[in-house]
Amino acid sequence: MFFRWDWLRPVLTAPIVPTLGPVHPHALTVDLFEDIRAAAAMGRFFLHYDKDRRWGSEKDETVLADGIVHQPDRTLIPTLSTRGRGATKVFAYGHQTDIVDQAAELAAKLAAEHGVAGARVVRPFGPEARPADGVRIQLQDFTTRPCENPGGPVRAFTEWPDEVRETFDSYARAMAADGLLFLYTQMQAEGTGPVLTAVVDGRIVGAIGPMEIRPDAVGYRQLMPQYFAVLPEARGNGLGRLLWRAAMHWGQSHGADYQLLQTQVGGASDRLCRAEGLASLGFVCTRKM
Repeated sequence: MFFRWDWLRPVLTAPIVPTLGPVHPHALTVDLFEDIRAAAAMGRFFLHYDKDRRWGSEKDETVLADGIVHQPDRTLIPTLSTRGRGATKVFAYGHQTDIVDQAAELAAKLAAEHGVAGARVVRPFGPEARPADGVRIQLQDFTTRPCENPGGPVRAFTEWPDEVRETFDSYARAMAADGLLFLYTQMQAEGTGPVLTAVVDGRIVGAIGPMEIRPDAVGYRQLMPQYFAVLPEARGNGLGRLLWRAAMHWGQSHGADYQLLQTQVGGASDRLCRAEGLASLGFVCTRKM
């Protein structure tokens, strides 16, 4: 075994694992870190519990195992992404004031070695932190309280009449920056779970999906992350909350144990999740070099 849990566990301030993203605290074990390191030697393939398996046949980010720094008080884990012009990231686990500088130096060095354009440092913080920006990791636990069906103008996309479904194209194009156009291409290929949609005056103005449940690394049933957006002109009427609650009702009624979300600190989704009582598991701040 390469990683020592007695070195690594004290510096894991938030449950985020390189190439996998946020994980449930019950799945945060040394085995995950061993798995991502071992996967790097096998090429760009997916671990069986990787949430990104839904979107492709080949993983676009892998650990640079030769660049790992693993010491009693700090661990730096670099990754290489092939997306776009490519980028390196260094996940900096540790409490030292200079750990970001160490990670930045390593990220820049590896970016030059691999000929990629970007270099970033990813720094986790615990739930007690108060960063001004970054991403909050939030947990919806379906085992603690009921998620009622909110009703309202929200149904699965396939349950609307043809003339309503035809409006998804214009909605998706308007919300392409939020990933809805990509989602629509997946829906047309019939490669996704259900997508819940909100309709006003006969046209789709909001959506959340796909609704899919998969087992995590230790067998618990995780509701996968969704694309989620409401048209700007339809906001302020509670449709986002209706969509969110409908999605949570779907997840609970289909046997999910939990869902993990990443929300931009201070953003609309962040405020919604905080108001809905989700648990904050920590923060992740990414710094570009």
